[in-house]
Amino acid sequence: MIAFDISHLHPMLVHFPIALLLVGFLTEIAALVYKKETHFAQFSFYLLLLGTLAIIVTWLSGALFTPHLEGAAGELRETHEHVGMAATILAIVTLAIRLYQLRQPTENALLQKISVATYALAALLVALAGALGGNLVHGNLMPM
Repeated sequence: MIAFDISHLHPMLVHFPIALLLVGFLTEIAALVYKKETHFAQFSFYLLLLGTLAIIVTWLSGALFTPHLEGAAGELRETHEHVGMAATILAIVTLAIRLYQLRQPTENALLQKISVATYALAALLVALAGALGGNLVHGNLMPM
C-alpha cells in the first residue's frame, strides 16, 4: 500500500492556480481586444473565480503542510511564500473588484483598469511563485 504524505499536497495543487490565473488573464486580454465577444469576459471572470479559490487553498497547503527548511533552501522557500501570498492577495482583490462591478448598474472605467492591472500582477506573481517553487523542488535545494 502506498502511504500519502500530506507534505505532497502543496506540490500537487500548485498547477491549478498557475493554469487558471494565467489562462484567465490571457482570456481577459482577449476580452479587451474583442469587446463585442462577451463570452471572453465571462470566461475570464470564471477563471479568476476558480483561480482565486485554487490559489487560496494552494497557499494554505504550502503554509501549513510543507516542511521547514534551513539555509539557501529556507531563504528560497521564504521568498516563494511571500511571492505566493502577494499573488493570493492580488487575486482576491481582483475578484472583489469584479464582484463589486457585477453589482453596479454601469461599468466604471477606472475600476476596470485597476482590475486588469491587479489581474496582470497576480498572473505574473503566480508565475514567479511557480518558478521559485520549481527551483526549490527541482533545483536540488530541498531534501526529498
